[in-house]
Amino acid sequence: MSQVSMGQACDIETLLRPDVAAMEEYTPILPFEVLSARLGLPPERIVKLDANENPYGPSPKTLAALAAFPYHNIYPDPEQTALRAGLSRYLGIPADRILAGAGADELLDLICRLFLYPGDAVIVCPPTFGMYRFDALIQGARVVEISRRDDFTLDLDAIEKHFVSPDDAHPPKIVFLTSPNNPDGGLISQIALRRLLRLPAVIVMDEAYTEFAGESALMVTHDHSNLIVLRTFSKWAGLAGLRAGYGVFPAAVMRHLWKIKQPYNVSTAATVAALASLDDLAYLHENVRRLIAERERLQRELGRFDFLQPFPSRANFVLCRVIGRDARFLKQSLERRGILVRFFDRPGLRSCIRVSVGKPEHTDALLTSLREV
Repeated sequence: MSQVSMGQACDIETLLRPDVAAMEEYTPILPFEVLSARLGLPPERIVKLDANENPYGPSPKTLAALAAFPYHNIYPDPEQTALRAGLSRYLGIPADRILAGAGADELLDLICRLFLYPGDAVIVCPPTFGMYRFDALIQGARVVEISRRDDFTLDLDAIEKHFVSPDDAHPPKIVFLTSPNNPDGGLISQIALRRLLRLPAVIVMDEAYTEFAGESALMVTHDHSNLIVLRTFSKWAGLAGLRAGYGVFPAAVMRHLWKIKQPYNVSTAATVAALASLDDLAYLHENVRRLIAERERLQRELGRFDFLQPFPSRANFVLCRVIGRDARFLKQSLERRGILVRFFDRPGLRSCIRVSVGKPEHTDALLTSLREV
């Protein structure tokens, strides 16, 4: 038997999974307190239009419910009984097909863990939300990128080819879709969705921004056993900091999801806030209406600048291509004035900024700064 040398310290990096060690990091958006310190500006001077957050925040009933709840010292319900019942009433979907998560992000991770072995393939359609690629790579999956067309619509023919090619003995298991898509705000048509649902794969429809669009694939889940629809309270209900999301899943996979989810994955605070939001729909839907109206104004006003080309959006943000100017410099110039927007410079998004919809006064501040720069 060989002797183990105890004289040298372990080089822990040599024990890492090589694929994870080589992964590109996901770049999140920073919170107010970090940005305030970094920019040297007080929080009230910052107009944060870079993360598609709801500027109106939670409803008054939600804040009151959080303050009054007496059991934050007790573990949350692992079966999410009250929350799933509330969501069932809200959606008109049986509770036994609903699972809540710490944001829709956790559910994306669960989906990848449930379906993917190392080497399995998924399809993503960039430019789109980066977490699909991120979660698939953590599972050691192959990420097949089918780029969107210049108008950000899906290349359906290119997607379908990956399921009929004799060269690929292991076609993709999951197709990740987003409607409205982030970062452009475009919708996937019902015709395109039904065409993709004919594929022998799990179709994951991320509807994080659906309340701003007025269209959903939710009712189609009754007819298709390979469709998963994900949603969140982050955008329409203003609960991004509390991490409350949910999904509607095929009945055949629900019991397997229960096996692998963390027992207490949705906190008591997130549960209380989500239930209170569902009890204050009139207030929250009025805020959604305000944001939709402000989105239309924002698109119209941004289009008046000869160096900006805004794209039509059905979400709570507007993507703009910057023409004849350096988009990075524009983003940095706005930042120095306390106006934060998202900058992109990757395939399909060269020289682009994305502006979240804020309150009217936020739009006013942005427009004033754009005139100055």
